[in-house]
Amino acid sequence: MANSPQAKKRARQNESRFAVNKARRSRIRTFLRNVEEAIESGDKEAAVAALRAAQPELMRGVTKGVYHKNTASRKVSRLAARVKALG
Repeated sequence: MANSPQAKKRARQNESRFAVNKARRSRIRTFLRNVEEAIESGDKEAAVAALRAAQPELMRGVTKGVYHKNTASRKVSRLAARVKALG
């Protein structure tokens, strides 16, 4: 447990940052799930639209430090390939 005032403050900051990051990660997963559902349904137009909406959200997660750049790029690339294969 934190003893010094600085350590206590850092613990508080970590808690609030964890909550913000958790919300961001959840939001991104929702966008990714929308793409997955569109792919499953076989609707290419819906899948393309969902991917277009999900891509900036993923990259915003990178700039906010939730995901690593390569991870987000890999996810976008794989989703794009699956959407392209629908046609």
